Amino acid sequence: MAKIKVGIAELAVARFPDSVTTLGLGSCVGVAIYDETKRIAGLVHIMLPAMDLAKGTEFNRAKFADSGIPQLLEMMLRAGALGRRLTAKIAGGAQMFTFSDKTDSVRIGSRNVEACRRTLQNLRIPLLAEDTGGSFGRTVEIFSETGLYEIRAVGKDRKII
Repeated sequence: MAKIKVGIAELAVARFPDSVTTLGLGSCVGVAIYDETKRIAGLVHIMLPAMDLAKGTEFNRAKFADSGIPQLLEMMLRAGALGRRLTAKIAGGAQMFTFSDKTDSVRIGSRNVEACRRTLQNLRIPLLAEDTGGSFGRTVEIFSETGLYEIRAVGKDRKII
């Protein structure tokens, strides 16, 4: 069994028996998509809510919820997943620092979570579970064998959703 590692603003797809993991989700969101029948799992490490936050004309689609999640969907379909069988789970979106300014620009974690939810809904991928918010970082892993999404955080119990 291989453990495929995804960095910030990266994505990957795994087939049984492999898994996909990403470290250090603070305000970022790990979006896991799964096809139970084919046992295909995908994970994208979302950094920002929308492509309109990109600087310049060249950008990494996996960095943004509104382009990274559709890119992961495309990869999963090419790998043999069937769209109507896909389900999703998300984790991350923490508010890592406290600011006196309550504007949207410092609420990036909650904005990322909302953008991920909205994008999944637009793609008609049911969101089955989430572990979001708080003020702590997370490491996540999606297992292609079961679709279980493991969330680990320093000082917290391991969580499986």
